[in-house]
Amino acid sequence: MNKFLYTLLASFFAFSFFAFGWLSHTAYMPGKKIKQMSHLTKIKRKKSLDVVLLNSPSTYYTGIEGPQGFEYDLLKAYSEYLGVTLNIISAHTVQEALELSKNPDIDITSASLTKTPQREKTFNFGPSYYEVQEQVICNRSMRRKSTFPRDVEDLAGLKITVGDGTSYSETLRSLKDDGYDINVTFSKTASTEELFSKVSKHEIDCTIADSNVYALNLRYYPEIAMAFSISGREQLAWLLPKGSDELKSDMYTWLNSFHQKGRMTQLKDHYYSYVLFFDYYNTKMFYKRINSRLPKYKKIFKEAAKRFGIPWTLLASISYQESHWNAKAKSFTGVRGLMMLTRNTAKLLGIKNRLDPKQSIVGGTRHIKQMLKFVDKDVKGENRLKFALAAYNIGLGHIRDAQSLAIEIGLDKNSWRDLKIVLPLLSQKKYYRDLKYGYARGEEPVKYVESIYNYRHILENQLMPQN
Repeated sequence: MNKFLYTLLASFFAFSFFAFGWLSHTAYMPGKKIKQMSHLTKIKRKKSLDVVLLNSPSTYYTGIEGPQGFEYDLLKAYSEYLGVTLNIISAHTVQEALELSKNPDIDITSASLTKTPQREKTFNFGPSYYEVQEQVICNRSMRRKSTFPRDVEDLAGLKITVGDGTSYSETLRSLKDDGYDINVTFSKTASTEELFSKVSKHEIDCTIADSNVYALNLRYYPEIAMAFSISGREQLAWLLPKGSDELKSDMYTWLNSFHQKGRMTQLKDHYYSYVLFFDYYNTKMFYKRINSRLPKYKKIFKEAAKRFGIPWTLLASISYQESHWNAKAKSFTGVRGLMMLTRNTAKLLGIKNRLDPKQSIVGGTRHIKQMLKFVDKDVKGENRLKFALAAYNIGLGHIRDAQSLAIEIGLDKNSWRDLKIVLPLLSQKKYYRDLKYGYARGEEPVKYVESIYNYRHILENQLMPQN
């Protein structure tokens, strides 16, 4: 009996050890390891997209109406797609943004960064979203002195500064290694915009910037001018954490959809379209008149804005486009005053004296408000305001004609991006002969709206809190 019990206990323990060993082996087999949570899943679980954003006009800044900027809007759209909150950590230089990107809690770093061979050795880039070229930017007055550079050889003897850690510093170091005589300073603290300011004041001769950054800043620093392109076409992309393949794949899918829906084109149009209408002399005069003329009417613009719910900077920009803030302005067609109202429009609005600044501003604002009501209800967001301004300039009937024509030629009748393609066609007989309101100088409202938005951006940039 004892022998039987001994054998039974021995068998039990042997089986137990075997079972324990088998279970342990199974638990630690490679195929059975607990899968590590992906970065995309982490973002969705914490319900926030933590982003380092360069504080500059080309990426992100706080304007009169809150956060804005091309890359901010793009990231905002992606966070909405994910269904999470966009959380911004602000950087003031590219070098600072790159340092902050090393924080393991950061999901994306956005600083208008180009994919360079040197950076790709160190950083993990997401999908490309914009194509640019590096450009040499110099003081405009150098043209008169015959010192304005036209190629790399002409840079010899010029005083040049670029930000350290930027793609521009890589380009110039490479050129110096190739034997070019370039007197360049690499700043660890100055942003590209600060260097634009130095070029504008001619404290330095030139700097280097991406084409999109130059385009956005030209209206703020009219004394700068593009000399020549110093690189081929390069791609802008966001930095992602290492091991975030699922996040990168998801971004490719979203970005492709964003393009297909036309939203990328709309975003580019919103921030860059004014460049086509840039006028150096007019821009210089606008800056002068912000100080010399605007203060007389600023209070009235703000009062009208509060009363009618339209941004005062937009009203001021409309008035500048109409009269250059000249209360006694008069055109050969008889329109008069700060908002250049016709006699009939003034009568309908109850305006007795078109030369009275307050009556003119209030009357013009009321007229724009009426135009907003008459714009088709399917026109949404910023498009709606631009349609109303175009109608203020050319008349609602011609806007309706342009919408009808947009449908005929396969464009979106509710998008300003498409309408400004159609409006110039109203001056061509083959198009206007079949339209209800006939011929119109359709290019005028396009230039009118784009100019107003250009003035508005300049004005809001002047009023923007300095960081």
